[in-house]
Amino acid sequence: MTVADVVGPLVRAAFGAAAPVSLECWDGSRVGPPDAALQLVIRNRRALRRILWAPNELGFARAYVSGDIDVRGDLVAGLDALDQVSDPEQGVGVTVDAATKKALLKAVVRLGVIGPPPAPPAEESPRKRGRRHTKDRDAGAIAHHYDVGNDFYRIVLGDSMTYSCAYWEQAPSPDFTLTDAQYAKCDLVARKLGLDAGMRVLDVGCGWGTFAVHAASRYGVDVVGVTLSQEQAAYARAKVADEGLSDRVEIRVQDYRDVSDGPYDAISSIGMAEHVGAALLPVYSADLFALLREGGRLLNHAISRRPGPRAEFSSTSFIDRYVFPDGELEPLGMMVNALEGEGFEVRDVESLREHYALTLRAWVANLESDWDRAVALTSPGRARIWRLYMAGSALAFEGNRIGVNQVLAVKPARRGASGMPRTREELLAKRATLLGTDD
Repeated sequence: MTVADVVGPLVRAAFGAAAPVSLECWDGSRVGPPDAALQLVIRNRRALRRILWAPNELGFARAYVSGDIDVRGDLVAGLDALDQVSDPEQGVGVTVDAATKKALLKAVVRLGVIGPPPAPPAEESPRKRGRRHTKDRDAGAIAHHYDVGNDFYRIVLGDSMTYSCAYWEQAPSPDFTLTDAQYAKCDLVARKLGLDAGMRVLDVGCGWGTFAVHAASRYGVDVVGVTLSQEQAAYARAKVADEGLSDRVEIRVQDYRDVSDGPYDAISSIGMAEHVGAALLPVYSADLFALLREGGRLLNHAISRRPGPRAEFSSTSFIDRYVFPDGELEPLGMMVNALEGEGFEVRDVESLREHYALTLRAWVANLESDWDRAVALTSPGRARIWRLYMAGSALAFEGNRIGVNQVLAVKPARRGASGMPRTREELLAKRATLLGTDD
C-alpha cells in the first residue's frame, strides 16, 4: 500500500471530494487528477507529524512554511479553484473535523510517523505575553513583520516601496504599472486631504516614506512621518536625503501615541490602523483629533472585516503567528463610529476592495518572478509565508470577505465650519502642480 492510498482519503475529507486537488507523496505515489489546479506535495513524514500535533490551520502552515508540504504551480489559481468549491462563509482553508483527526491518527500509525512534535519553523512568532497593544508589544509585533530586510520588500513591493492598496485608475498593463498605481494612490490621498504649499502634515505609519516624499515634492508641504520599524525609518531617511527633501521631511521612530508637536494641517494614516486594535480605536481617534488644527483633515486608509461578531483571538491563526502578530480588522462602521465619537465629522468614504486584489496579485507576481533572490535575502520559510498570505488575501478581497476603505474626516471649526468643498468633484479636482515628479 502506498502513502497516497493512506493519505488520499484525508485530503478528500479536508478539502472535499469535489475539490480540484492532486497529491504527490514522498514515496512517489499520487492521488487526484494530474492537472488539478491545486497540486500538493507531501515531502516527508514530518509533514503529517506537524498536522497530527496541530490538526488545524497552524499545523498546515508549519508544514508549508518549513517546506515539508509544497504547492506547485500558480498558487492564486489553485486557491481560487479550491475557493469555488468551499464554504463561502469559511473561505479558503483546511477543515479538519473530529472524524478527520481520528483518521489522521490512524494514518500516521500505519505509516510509522508517530513521534514528538517537530519544532516550529524559525519564522513563527513566539507566543506573546502581557496585554495586547502596549507600546512595547506593538513595537515587537511591527518588528516581526517589517524588519525582515528592505531588499526583500523591494522585490515584493516594486520600485514605489509602498505596502498598501494601490489605486488602479487604469487596468494593469505595461503602460500603467504597479508603481504608477501606487503613486496614483498617494495623489488620491493628497487631493482628499487638500494639501497645499506650506501645510504641515503628519503621516502615521509612514512605512518607507513614499507618501511623505510624494507630498513634500509634489505639493510643497512639510511632513513628519512616524513608524515603529527601524529598517523602514532608515530606508525612508535615505530616500528623503536622496530627494533633497531633508528640510521638508522628518522621519521618526515613534509611536503615534507619543506624537505631541501639533497642530498639523492634515494627517494621513495609510495601512496603519489595522495595528491599533479595537479597544484602542477611541484612543487612536482622540489622539489624532487633538493633533489637528480646526478645519484639518484626516485620511484613514485601512483594511476592514465584514460586519458581525468578532472572532476570538486565535493562537492557531496563520496570520497571527506568521504575518501580523496582534493585527485586528474591524468593520468599517466601527472605524467611522470611533472617529465620530471623538469629534471628527466623516465627509467621504470610498471602498478600494477590488483595487487591493489587483495590488496583491501584482505583489505575488513580483515575488514569484524573483523567487531565488527573495529566498536568499531572507529564508525559504519567509518567502513561503509571503506567497501564501498574499495569494490568500487577494482571494479574500475578491470574495468580499475583507475590504479596504478610505475614510476622510475633518475636525470642525467653531460653529461647525468644515472648510470642505461642496462636491466630491471639487474635492478631487486638484492635481499636483508643484516641484517635480516621482520619476
